[in-house]
Amino acid sequence: MGNIFVKKPKITDVDRAILSLKTQRRKLGQYQQQLEAVIEAEKQAARDLIREKKKERALLALKKKKVQEELLQKVDAWLLNVEQQLADIELASKQKAVFDSLKAGNNAIKAIQSEINLDDVQKLMDDSAEAKAYQDEINAILGEQLSAEDEEEVLAEFENLEAQLTIQDLPEAPVPELPHKEQEELDLPDVPTKAPVSSNVSAEAKVPEGRKVMEEPLPA
Repeated sequence: MGNIFVKKPKITDVDRAILSLKTQRRKLGQYQQQLEAVIEAEKQAARDLIREKKKERALLALKKKKVQEELLQKVDAWLLNVEQQLADIELASKQKAVFDSLKAGNNAIKAIQSEINLDDVQKLMDDSAEAKAYQDEINAILGEQLSAEDEEEVLAEFENLEAQLTIQDLPEAPVPELPHKEQEELDLPDVPTKAPVSSNVSAEAKVPEGRKVMEEPLPA
């Protein structure tokens, strides 16, 4: 395998300052914990000495506690200054990053604009306006071919054709089929082909000949 060379990131003065401040913050934090432990120990010793009625030694323990408390306040102030400096450096780093980004963006815009010729842009705008004017003229000419009355007739014809197609596309209504039994019940008799004979004629046909003669009037 070939040698792989990894380029190490360059350590700047800002990186060194941040590292130094973080180191001091860690050490001050440890010193804080030590002072707090000493203060608590002196306070507990003063309690014990008071119980033992050793006033002088109890007062000495409280004085030592007081000195440690004052020192702790100074350490707190130092630690606050370190934290403030770290925050300021971080803010300045972010501001620089934003500035670099804006600068790079500005350079990119200038590079793009350098590739655009103002004469070409003006020619493009003129061509676009000319093409739009030509299209508007074509639309005006096509629009003048039909009058308002013609437009109404075309619209009416369109609506008429649309209605016809809608009717043609409607499905046919199904015709219900009657059951076989109902068809038998609805059968009608045949229509007679001979004329009916009157009841009067039938009666005359049945009268005897002799009676018919008797009923005729005698000649005067």
